[in-house]
Amino acid sequence: MKQLLSFIRKEFHHILRDTRSMLILLGLPIVQLIIFGFAITTEVRNAKIAVLDNSKDEATQNILTKIESSSYFDIEQTIKTNDQIEAAFKAGKIRLAIIFPPNFQNELAHSNKAQIQIIADATDPNQATTLTNYANTIIADYQNEINKQTSLPLNINTEIRMLYNPQLKGAYSSVPGVMALILLLISAMMTSISIVREKEMGTMEVLLASPMKPWLVIISKVIPYFIISFTNVITILVLSTLVLGLPIKGSLILLSAATVMYILCALSLGILISTITDTQQAAMLVSLVGLMLPVVMLSGYAFPIANMPFILQALSNFVPAKWFIIIVKGIMIKGIGIDGIWKELIIIIAMTATFLLISTKRFKIRLQ
Repeated sequence: MKQLLSFIRKEFHHILRDTRSMLILLGLPIVQLIIFGFAITTEVRNAKIAVLDNSKDEATQNILTKIESSSYFDIEQTIKTNDQIEAAFKAGKIRLAIIFPPNFQNELAHSNKAQIQIIADATDPNQATTLTNYANTIIADYQNEINKQTSLPLNINTEIRMLYNPQLKGAYSSVPGVMALILLLISAMMTSISIVREKEMGTMEVLLASPMKPWLVIISKVIPYFIISFTNVITILVLSTLVLGLPIKGSLILLSAATVMYILCALSLGILISTITDTQQAAMLVSLVGLMLPVVMLSGYAFPIANMPFILQALSNFVPAKWFIIIVKGIMIKGIGIDGIWKELIIIIAMTATFLLISTKRFKIRLQ
């Protein structure tokens, strides 16, 4: 029994001495619980909307008060013309627009019916459907309230328009997310494993001692994965267009340039991972846990970022896939140009430069 206890103590000593293992064993469950607990939800809250009130009467103000007092919507803009609606959607500032026609209250009082138009950004069809349902419920609740005060029933009809994706195809939402996930995993994970493999096998020292400069050695390792990743992009776009019916409304050249920048960002992230890991297993673990989980949970691919707590929303800004998904949806589905995605491109370029700078500082010319 004493021997058993001594071996148990020894094993605990080895585990506690390994800081990385302790972080994985104790930290990973906490991180997963927080992310899964807060991120996985089909509810949509605090969605930013725009309002075009052509009537500005008591009835429209009462409806807007009920909408704003709910936890589902935040009125981001009060616009004056229909042209501003399209601009707000393309800029990604709003998810929904509510339009009241002129003389809304008079129409409701004299003809016992009136109409409200609801326009939703259907690049994410599930979220668009959820938001329109929320808006319809709030309007129906107002209708029930005023019907209690009148003898004749009053009807408020809603005309729903799904912008960019009227058929509510799931591919409009899934394809950009799949592109971001595949490119990040292939570029980052395979690059990190490739470099670490040389270190693990002891051949990296031979490569560094060769006449080639170290940065040329690294470039020679990442170029094949760059070509493979871009080939995957071409395959995804062809299949999406021909099989899934996904349009490419914007510039194909701009989309290609943005994709190249994202691939370079992923490759630089793979190089960074290779500088902090010494084995292929460790590189694989860091890549899968550190990349796949944030891409799926914090990029907006599977779950709305607006639903998450502030801390997770802040962390999502450090996920390159979040910005790439915005770019792909903007170019392919909304047809916007460089003026609509330049901020996201700058963020990806800044991330790439940061990853490369840190990797350069950590990269060791001499292996120990």
